[in-house]
Amino acid sequence: MTPTPPLLVIAGATATGKTGLAIRVAGHLIDEGIPTEIISADSRQVYRGLDIGTAKATVEERKGIPHHGLDLVDPDAPFSLADFVDHATRALAGVGTRGGLAILVGGTGLYLRAVARGIDTTALPADPALRTRLEQELATEGLDLLVARLLELAPGRAARVDTHNPRRVVRALEIAELEGDAPPPRPRGYDGPVAWIGLTLDRATHRAWIATRARAQFDAGLIDEAKALRERYDPALPAFSAIGYREAWSVLDARRSRDEAIEEDARRNAAFAKRQGTWFRAEPDVEWLDAAGSPEETALATARRLLESRLA
Repeated sequence: MTPTPPLLVIAGATATGKTGLAIRVAGHLIDEGIPTEIISADSRQVYRGLDIGTAKATVEERKGIPHHGLDLVDPDAPFSLADFVDHATRALAGVGTRGGLAILVGGTGLYLRAVARGIDTTALPADPALRTRLEQELATEGLDLLVARLLELAPGRAARVDTHNPRRVVRALEIAELEGDAPPPRPRGYDGPVAWIGLTLDRATHRAWIATRARAQFDAGLIDEAKALRERYDPALPAFSAIGYREAWSVLDARRSRDEAIEEDARRNAAFAKRQGTWFRAEPDVEWLDAAGSPEETALATARRLLESRLA
């Protein structure tokens, strides 16, 4: 039986430094001879070519640290929660055979929860034909009408869904049409030592970090990245709901100035961070750390405790 590795979860809203912290912790442990691998839990970083706009760690930043969860499919390929769990499960099995530590890091709360708390994705019904119809309705009728239908059909499920996320709304409606407003499957737990830490910031500092990152992404070539993607793929694809691409396209189409696009990017990310905060506050047993302080020391101590508990 493949051993389940200790798992350190690093959660938090966008632009709180989660990726950088995970890389620093992994680097320290690898330097100490402890095999450590990172699994990205970001529903947009799974797409190839969406690099700058999703704040994906660069090849140079990842150097020497095995990474999973990145560049799994093209932007026009379907990718579900179950697909992510399958990928993460295989990655964890590999880490386990190597006797290492896994770091699951990202801001997609459902991805984190599904892996680290053991949500049984096979317990959720699926109907590809129904999902295709709902995606077509999304394109023709718009998100607001689908959200209204979800609220009417399954208010309980709607309350647990990010109704600003088209893909989440479509999936929730698919489940609701198949089984009504049934509660989600109970978590089965993670079959190994696990600890959650979360990064948080005061509101003013967080807004400043978000604004700084938005400008840095545009400075790094986000407009060129968005242009190249639009030339190859349908801009209406769910992958491009990642904040930044539509703002970059608005500059290309002369609908906004570059500065206006950066401001809109920051505004949307601030609103997104607020929704993420609501989600993560509902997660139990998270040790919250000030991202502007020194979270690395605590994260390393937590990782070492996990490794010790495996040996106990």
